Amino acid sequence: MKKKKHLECEKPLAEITDIRFHGRGGQGVVTASRIAAEAALMEDKYVHAFPAFGPERAGAPIEGFTRISSEAFTIKTEIHYPDIIVILDPTLIGTVDLGKGLKDGGIVIANFAGSMDELKSKIGIAKKVSFYKVDATKIATEELGRPITNTVMLGALVKVTAIVELDNICKATAERFPGVVGEKNVKAIKRAYEEVMSE
Repeated sequence: MKKKKHLECEKPLAEITDIRFHGRGGQGVVTASRIAAEAALMEDKYVHAFPAFGPERAGAPIEGFTRISSEAFTIKTEIHYPDIIVILDPTLIGTVDLGKGLKDGGIVIANFAGSMDELKSKIGIAKKVSFYKVDATKIATEELGRPITNTVMLGALVKVTAIVELDNICKATAERFPGVVGEKNVKAIKRAYEEVMSE
């Protein structure tokens, strides 16, 4: 089996970048999408962040969306063809069509503790995409005391895409969660930034 490697920070994505977050109700999917947008605003980028709910109950699969661009845009539609998908809850993998609409050459960033081959097999995307994974549940449990992975996955997102600066994700998170809670979340973000792995 090919050894997985830790990442060097990759180049920023250009033009409009569409990100779709997948999780379950109560896991902070909407908060993750908004923190990403707030960090982009700190860099004078243009953003649009919004949720899409199915059944509005805790534990139900939901999606959050963030659209980021260095130039002004007028698109306000739901993101059907994302450049990036971020999977907060590993129990969705293999049970929900997470890769629907993902663009050819897109990016999958998953909270997943298993092997990369297992991740690819369970998601089952036929087109050419890049896969990344991090055990965000473990990080969240150890750093936050509970398995809420929304901010953790933002650390992985920033490392993989450089869509915004790590410092700004941390700042936006600290502003959203003041005090000790924010400090713990920032620590978890930085740990995910270091631990995310590529195929």
